[in-house]
Amino acid sequence: MNVYIYILVMAVVTYLIRMLPLTLIRGKIKNRYIKSFLYYVPYACLTAMTIPAVFYSSDNVVGLIAGVLIAILLALKGRGLVTVALAASLTVFIFSFIDFSSLF
Repeated sequence: MNVYIYILVMAVVTYLIRMLPLTLIRGKIKNRYIKSFLYYVPYACLTAMTIPAVFYSSDNVVGLIAGVLIAILLALKGRGLVTVALAASLTVFIFSFIDFSSLF
């Protein structure tokens, strides 16, 4: 029975998070600081969800770090999402064949 209460509470909270901004903010946001903050929220959320998943995806930490560095470098150079993802994945794949245990 408690499980249904938990599900109901989660549903209400999820609904409120989506409904309240639509009902409370009717006009266009004109404050440049709030607009600037809201502009970066999707990037921050995506990063917060992606980075932990990246570092738990493999046991080869050196390859993971190399893949992240390649992804950051290519992203800063303006490459597309597919190019960045493929290059980072290929880097981790190549580094998975190298044994770094003798270095540490």
